[in-house]
Amino acid sequence: MDYQPVIGKVHPRPSSSKSTSEARYWRQFKHPVFVKEYAPVTSVHFSPAKPHRYAVTAATRVQLYAPRTQKVTKTISRFKDIARSGYIRADGKLLVAGDDTGLIQVFDINSRAILRTFDSHKQPVHVTKFSLLSPTQVLSCSDDTTVKIWDVPSQSCVTTFTSHTDYVRSGQSSTSSPHLYLTGSYDATVRLFDSRSGQCEMVMSPAGDSAGGNVPVEQVLMFPSGTVAVSSAGPILRVWDLVSGGRCVRALSNHQKTVTALAFDSTASRLLTGGLDQMVKVYDVSTYKVVHTMRYPAPVLCLAVSPDETHIAAGMTDGTLSVRRRNPKASEAQSNASLAAAVLRSGTFETFLGGSLPAIGQGTVKGKGKAVPIGDVNEFRIESRRVKRLKGYDKLLKSFKYSAALDSVLRKQVPPTTTFALIQELIHRDGLRIALAGRDDVLLEPVLRLLVKHVTDYRFGEMVCDVAGLVIHMYTPILGQSPLIDTLFLRLRKKVQAELRFQKDIRRTEGALDMIFSVVASTSLPLR
Repeated sequence: MDYQPVIGKVHPRPSSSKSTSEARYWRQFKHPVFVKEYAPVTSVHFSPAKPHRYAVTAATRVQLYAPRTQKVTKTISRFKDIARSGYIRADGKLLVAGDDTGLIQVFDINSRAILRTFDSHKQPVHVTKFSLLSPTQVLSCSDDTTVKIWDVPSQSCVTTFTSHTDYVRSGQSSTSSPHLYLTGSYDATVRLFDSRSGQCEMVMSPAGDSAGGNVPVEQVLMFPSGTVAVSSAGPILRVWDLVSGGRCVRALSNHQKTVTALAFDSTASRLLTGGLDQMVKVYDVSTYKVVHTMRYPAPVLCLAVSPDETHIAAGMTDGTLSVRRRNPKASEAQSNASLAAAVLRSGTFETFLGGSLPAIGQGTVKGKGKAVPIGDVNEFRIESRRVKRLKGYDKLLKSFKYSAALDSVLRKQVPPTTTFALIQELIHRDGLRIALAGRDDVLLEPVLRLLVKHVTDYRFGEMVCDVAGLVIHMYTPILGQSPLIDTLFLRLRKKVQAELRFQKDIRRTEGALDMIFSVVASTSLPLR
């Protein structure tokens, strides 16, 4: 039977949100660029069309930024009052925005010319959006409690919804049906409207649950499937099942203050929420658990993720625009294209289509700069197997030189996983006592230093205790003969005592927290 080399055990790292692949991905959005505006940034929207310019609405203007340079490429300032909700159409050619006078304007992005104006609203318009399925229609939500659908070519109002009784500050057209519109109002309701009937088809109100009350609805967001919606009222995030008649299936409270912004990533598998607590949280929509948190220098008013997931833009109350950028890897399409090109260059494609490789002994195969002969037709090539060379400590173990093998892994450049794997192998062979026997202070010093260094390491603590017990039993008679060895034994003792005190403190803290959690669980009211 061949000798089996020593294999180091792989120890899993303690679970932490900082070390997960999810957190590593979101931490790639770094080196934020801060742009100072003259007033609070109330809206940020990325163009769905490349190069994904984004519109930033602040004060009496809407500015378009280039994502690569973060520079202003266009400025639209033809507003009589504070501008609201600059929104770019899917083709990237038109932009719509409202203002506090109730006026809605549609602009040509390239020339900045006003193409259409709608002036039926009598109070500020906080929401203006193009319908994704009907690009010639615009949704508007106003403080006059009405929601209107506008036809851009005819410059007329198609439908007016009047079911809300307070300011309507959020709304969205459905991405699955061109006739459905979701809105949220300060009357604490979320409503689903149908433009065919002109009526409210569904009312979702959190007033019935224990944490609801009459808190104004700040934001609404509908999933691309059109079957689930999300709304924010105060610090509470609610998930509504539209298929079952608008039933609240989740109520989440992970922000300390009002949630003012909702956004999806490009696949709608992650939900980003921004709030007045200066935090942006990322949820996994499959479990609605927070998978990452980002902190901002001021309360967040608006939030947007670029369609290619390379930028996260956030507007804040102090007029600061923050843009975090991630350097993207090569896209999957480019990878597939280069792979296909490589296959074609290698000739594999022709082989799979029915071509044939040259037979043995027939012709040559082209190598790097020269032709390599294949060989005789009757020649058989035996595959050569590389023999793995043994490490130095494996050679010593194979020769039963236990003490020398242990000395070889006590060097500084050897990782502790390898050292303790060899110690474990010596224990299995009943050779640890042989390896530790007959050592003077020079040879015993690295053993004790290893024990002192790793006695509190969760990966090796149990094995360190076993080895330390054996060392103490073997070398107690020589204590007092070497100051260095005595010092190392004292350090080992102090470290063990400190670890025991630390473990007792953890136990006491754990007991206190269990009592607090049990009291809170028995007195708190669950969310319905």
